[in-house]
Order: sequence, then structure tokens, then C-alpha cells
Amino acid sequence: MELSPTAYVVLGMLSWRPMSGYDIKSVVDRSTRFFWAASYSQIYGELRALREAGLITADDGPQGARRRTAHRITEPGRRALRDWLAREPETFELRDEGLLKLFFASADPASAASTIAAKRDRHAEVAEQLESMAAAGTASGYAGIVLAYGIECNRWMADWCERTLTDLAELPASAGARQRETI
Repeated sequence: MELSPTAYVVLGMLSWRPMSGYDIKSVVDRSTRFFWAASYSQIYGELRALREAGLITADDGPQGARRRTAHRITEPGRRALRDWLAREPETFELRDEGLLKLFFASADPASAASTIAAKRDRHAEVAEQLESMAAAGTASGYAGIVLAYGIECNRWMADWCERTLTDLAELPASAGARQRETI
């Protein structure tokens, strides 16, 4: 069975402890969403597929105020997770709408500065969130290493945006026309 990246997110989280789909989404929103987001529909779809494949089990029962299903990783699920961890990563992809808009800004050059300013502000905000997490000691070990990466990347990107705003002011009006001709 070919597993999706989100399936490995679910298996990885369940390798830590039994969790409901709600619990997994809560952990994703506080951790991996900074580099690998997952929606409720993705998580619940993967939980169903992983149960059908025998990689996790589900126990219905009360957990807190609501009735939630606790999912547990099985030994075949642990093997699938270890096999995936042992393989070289295949996806090193960055999806950034701000960069995409900047790439096409020649269609509306006036939009470039506001796009870069919004990107700068967002990266600074994320860096501050991650720095708060680091100060609170919420991540250690491998998660701490990834947290440090997130802080450094977002600080660098905010700084890049600041430098780029200066560069935009110096960009000749004909820059967009030359770009369309060379690509």
C-alpha cells in the first residue's frame, strides 16, 4: 500500500501515544503545520485508510467531555513508519503564494511592495511564535532541532523581505517587460 505524506504524519504522531483525530489535528496545528499542514478531512481520511490497512487500531470510548476514538499504531504501522524514515526524502518543496505573486508582479508592479511587506510581517510573526515555543521548552530532541530550523528560516525570510523592499524601490519600470521576454 502506497501511503501519503499525511499518513506518515498520522503514524508518526500515533507512535508517540494513542490519539483521536482531534488530538492529531491539535498537535499538527502546534507543530508540523509550520512545514507540513494537514486538514481535518486529510487526517480523518488517513485514519480510515490506515485502519483498513491494519496499520492502526481504533478504540471507541469517552475521552474528556466528548466521545472520541483513540487510535493506536500497530506493529505493522511501526514497521511502515520505520521503513519510511529509513528512505531518503523525496519532497523538498516550498509553496509560497507571496513568491508566486512577486514572480508575476510585472502584471501589476504596484502590488509587489505590499506582497513583500505582508510576507515579511508573516515570517516575523511565525518566528515570534516559534521563539515563544522554544522559550517555553515545548520542543526538545529532534522536534527541537526542527523548531530551531523554523526560527532561523523565518527570521532569514523576514530579513530577506526587508532587503527586497529596498531593492524594489530601485527596480527600473522596464524590469517586468525584460522578464517576460527572457522566460
